[in-house]
Amino acid sequence: MDEQKLIERIQSGDRRAFDELVLGYQNKVIHISYGMLSDYQDACDAAQEVFVKVYRSIDRFRGDSSLSTWIYRITKNVCSDFLRKRKDPYLSIDEEKEEGTKLEIVDTSKSPEQIAEKNEIQRIVHEALGELDDNSRLMITMFDLEGLSYEEISAALEIPIGTVKSRLNRAREKLKKNLANNREHFL
Repeated sequence: MDEQKLIERIQSGDRRAFDELVLGYQNKVIHISYGMLSDYQDACDAAQEVFVKVYRSIDRFRGDSSLSTWIYRITKNVCSDFLRKRKDPYLSIDEEKEEGTKLEIVDTSKSPEQIAEKNEIQRIVHEALGELDDNSRLMITMFDLEGLSYEEISAALEIPIGTVKSRLNRAREKLKKNLANNREHFL
């Protein structure tokens, strides 16, 4: 999608263009939000708030950065607000949600044993990520899980590339320490 044309269409009131924007970015926004908030429902709520903010402020988008960078910056800010409002910022994916349901991650192409092992590893990694501070978790989510470049993260967070690299390195070291307690699952 040609970003500039899409932005112009949205700014001129074309609702279909905004729908295109949402469809193009919703999965990444939810994924980044989930990485920061550790709760799928909160991530969906945050994503909705992100797109409301994008819609309300698109007319002020100056193009100093790419559209994606601008959206990721809004996502980070919205998630930071969610975390400030929340009493317990770290939830396990195995904790019961409303009405006794649990968030399940299932890969039906594998055997039940493989699925159980994969789920256990994901639980351990998710818990280890949950033990990280917000900035460390954000760095790992944006770079390792979302595949954003150093430059994109630098622009989204408005920090130098060197700072991105050093924070990412420190975040990985912290994650490595957190995972060391569950080493037998990775052998």
